[in-house]
Amino acid sequence: MLNLTGKNALVTGIANNRSIAWGIAQQLHKAGANLGITYLPDERGKMEKKVAELVEPLNPSLFVPCNVQDEDQIKSTFEAIRHQWGKLDILIHCLAFASKDDLSGDFSQTSRSGFKTALEISTYSLVQLSGAAKPLMTEGGSIVTLTYLGGVRAIPNYNVMGVAKAGLEMSVRYLAAELGPQNIRVNAISAGPIRTLASSAVGGILDMIHHVEEVAPLRRTVTQLEVGNAAAFLCSDLSSGITGQILYVDAGYEIMGM
Repeated sequence: MLNLTGKNALVTGIANNRSIAWGIAQQLHKAGANLGITYLPDERGKMEKKVAELVEPLNPSLFVPCNVQDEDQIKSTFEAIRHQWGKLDILIHCLAFASKDDLSGDFSQTSRSGFKTALEISTYSLVQLSGAAKPLMTEGGSIVTLTYLGGVRAIPNYNVMGVAKAGLEMSVRYLAAELGPQNIRVNAISAGPIRTLASSAVGGILDMIHHVEEVAPLRRTVTQLEVGNAAAFLCSDLSSGITGQILYVDAGYEIMGM
């Protein structure tokens, strides 16, 4: 049985109860981890309230705003970790965004600003957060991010996000090479299509899900909790020899030629 008792885990990217990050947070909590949760702040505080109510049963000991486009908020987040916990063992990166206009149509028409935004939030933020986590992972640690098949194949209506995920996967490898000597492991989970707030921006997402259900060896797609189980494994000592890898949790769809 997975045991993360005594481990401090920071989880980013929870928006609602459909978020993959929510499934991961639940499974880390189940395994005994001490949770810290970040949320994307807004002017009216709606997201703070929504996420706070959702994660309350997990009893997080840290709950802080963190917009990864704001250097000061990133700094404040990790200062809070240093002050309250002293060390960090686990970082879960579940952050991605692209303008809906840049996810459809001709890829060659991707806007300059849209390209920058997608890469900054979806790719560079992993580099940023890993760099901030590094000094706090004094006893080693595990960093896990989320990717998708669109980072290695051309997927309809994915466009610039596919480029962002390709960059994310290479970032995993470079970070793993850098952080390995400190016993910090960096891996990614490539999950099958799941109905989330983020995936709702992808045109034809329901058709994609139905296609996976017809073609994948398991004849179904996966759930947030199944991705959460894989993340908990990658954060545990059971995966102590694994780093720099992309773990597919997609009911086997990736192996098929369709």
